[in-house]
Order: sequence, then structure tokens, then C-alpha cells
Amino acid sequence: MSRPVFGAIADDFTGAVELAAMLASGGARAALLTDLSARPQDIDAVVIAVRSRVEPPDVALTQFTQALDALEAIGPRQLFFKYCATFDSTDQGNIGNCADLLAERAGAPSLLFCPAFPEVGVTVYTGHLFVRGTIVSDSPKRLDPLTPMTDPDLRRVLGRQTSRGVGLLPWTTIQSGADAVRSHVQARTARGAPYLIADTLTEADLETLAQATWDWPAMTGGSSVAAYYPQIWRARGLTAAEPYAPTTGRSGAGAVLAGSVADQTLEQIAVFKQTRPVLRLDLLAEGDLAGQALAWADSRLPGGPVCITTATPHARTQEIQDRLGVLGAARKAEAILAQVAVGLAARGVERLVVAGGETSGAVVQALGFPQLKVAPYQGPGMGLCSVEVPRPISLCLKSGKLGGPNAFHEALTQMEQPH
Repeated sequence: MSRPVFGAIADDFTGAVELAAMLASGGARAALLTDLSARPQDIDAVVIAVRSRVEPPDVALTQFTQALDALEAIGPRQLFFKYCATFDSTDQGNIGNCADLLAERAGAPSLLFCPAFPEVGVTVYTGHLFVRGTIVSDSPKRLDPLTPMTDPDLRRVLGRQTSRGVGLLPWTTIQSGADAVRSHVQARTARGAPYLIADTLTEADLETLAQATWDWPAMTGGSSVAAYYPQIWRARGLTAAEPYAPTTGRSGAGAVLAGSVADQTLEQIAVFKQTRPVLRLDLLAEGDLAGQALAWADSRLPGGPVCITTATPHARTQEIQDRLGVLGAARKAEAILAQVAVGLAARGVERLVVAGGETSGAVVQALGFPQLKVAPYQGPGMGLCSVEVPRPISLCLKSGKLGGPNAFHEALTQMEQPH
């Protein structure tokens, strides 16, 4: 087996699918692993998804260590830590602590932090995070129930999570090209700031950062900077472009599982409900909620796709979180929807849309697929993947905060076509 060029750890499943999809779009042979003992053959890039984003720091580090161990056994040339574009995690971690471990294990003297995703309006300037031109602390992201972002200064955010010096890679330096970026990083590292937040406003900035870092032992950022690596690998003779062989379209039953409480997801549920049945589960209710949901679906699936959700309007969400705790409510919702996913798959559902990164992780783990085939990039926050065994099923794992109002219908329709 040839040595992979690239090995990534993503802190949630939708991010992992998005990263693998972008690499596939660039012509790389990318595999998404959920079984850490799997050893994929003949690939250019391997992506491992963990669920470290909202875990306590010690739990996150355990997950990250296990993923690093698996990657080291596979042997990629470069290690990459993928996190959300909004740089959100628990404020005590889990970006800085995992980056520390990454740098140590990779022998990396410096790390860049490049979360920006200009395609969806997430940019960084003077080290501060902006969402569609609004500083993140004034955006709806400040109200996120799991990972609110109330501090826009990413140097300060990262500095609370690591003992290493944190500095800035300014936009003016990036405009001077990849060599200038490398020189700046070396100089700042020598002065005690080996971790640098990268200003990023445009796709051209991302391409420059990729040119500057493609041969580093380790790098961190969002999918958007890694998307520029495959063209560099081919130009350097490290990989050859391979035609993607699409999965046959699925014509079987379809369903949506929505665990995210983001405004976009609530809107998508409302639009879906205009034409298809929706069951909203109350997390404070007693009894076997997963069993009730499956019984409800049994009589409706023959008529077309259904949606089962634990998401509620904000006032009810707050009440549930007051009773169960923020993380307790999230974990209960994920566990219920994961059980429902297993039941739906057993009933022959072949098309499954899952809304929410943490929910997606719980569903994929419950389904028990060791490796997923990821289709080329479909757009921000929307990743299509599939398996053939033990039963054929295609999944759309989508971010709760992204996608248009009709995203559920569009994803289900798309899975009917080769992908």
C-alpha cells in the first residue's frame, strides 16, 4: 500500500465529511474512517471523525490520542486537525489542547490556525472572526446553545486553551505570497509565538496558505484551506488524479433525522412539513421515544420520506436545557435519534438525511459502518456518503447551521441520482 499524503482528524462528523468531499473534488482518493482499526488501501487522504467538540478536555484528548495512534499506524506524510469555521468548542478546549498534542506527536515547531470559510462568509481579519461581515460576538453565533462564540479575538480564545505563545499572521503578509508566510511564521516562532492565527478574506488567501504549508508535518484549519492541497500534490508528483466512481442512486425509502436546534434547521423542518409528515419528539416526555418514533414511521414510510426531530422552538429548547442541562439535552437527543436510525436502516431505509454535526456522529457510530465512501463536494455543510455493506444506504450528513430552506427535499432527491 502506498503511503497516504494526508491524514486528518475532524472534531465532528459533518466536518469530516465536508473535508473528505473537498479532497475528492480535487481529485484525491479520500476515505472517511469510523473504525480506528481499519486500514484503507490505495488512498491519498484519510479522514477520521471524532466527537471532541463539546466534550470535557480530558475526554477530547483521549479521543484525539486514539485517532492520532490510528493515523500514525497508517503513516500519512502530513497530519491535519480540522475544526469548525467558527472556531467554537468548549472554552477550556478543545482546539488548543488537541493542537498541542498534534504538534508534539508530529514534531511540528509551528502551527497555523486557519478556520476561515469565505464561501459562506466566515473570514478572519486582524485575528478577529467575522460572519458575513459581522463580528462573531454580534452574530447569532453568540447564542449557540452548545458552543456560543462571545469573544471574537481568536488569539485570545486560543490563548486560553494552550500555554504556547499565540500570534497573528496578518493579511498583508499573506498578500506577499507563500515564501513571505513561511518567513513570518519562522520569525514569530523564534520570538516565542509558534501558534499563529491566519487572517483570511478570500479564496486566494486560502490558496496561498496551502502553498505555504503543504509540506509541513502538521497543519490546522477548516476544510476550505485543505481543499487546495490536492492540486499541489499532483503538481509535486505525490498523487495522480483518479476519476471518481459514483455510487448508484438509491430508490428506496427516505427519512430525515434532525437533532440540531439551529435556526436554519428549524426553518428546514418547517418547509419539509409543508409536504411531508414530521414527528417532533419531546425530550422531557416519558417512555421509549425511539420506539414510538419507529412505530409512527412504519405506517408513513410507504408514502414517502418522513422527518423525525428532537428540535423545538427556542423557548421550549431553553426549558429542556434548564431541566436536563445543555450537554445532557444534546446527548439525550443524539442517543434517541441514533436508535431511530438503526431501526430505520433495519426497515430498509436507503436514503437518510441527518441534520447536526453531533447528531451525525451519533448516527454513524450507531450504524456501525467502519468506512464511508464520500462523494465530491456538494456545497457548504452538505456531505453525501454511502456504504454497500452490510446493507446499501446513502447518507447526507449536514451541518445544522447551513443549507437552504428546502435542503431536506434536495438532499433526498440528490441521493436518487448517482453520487
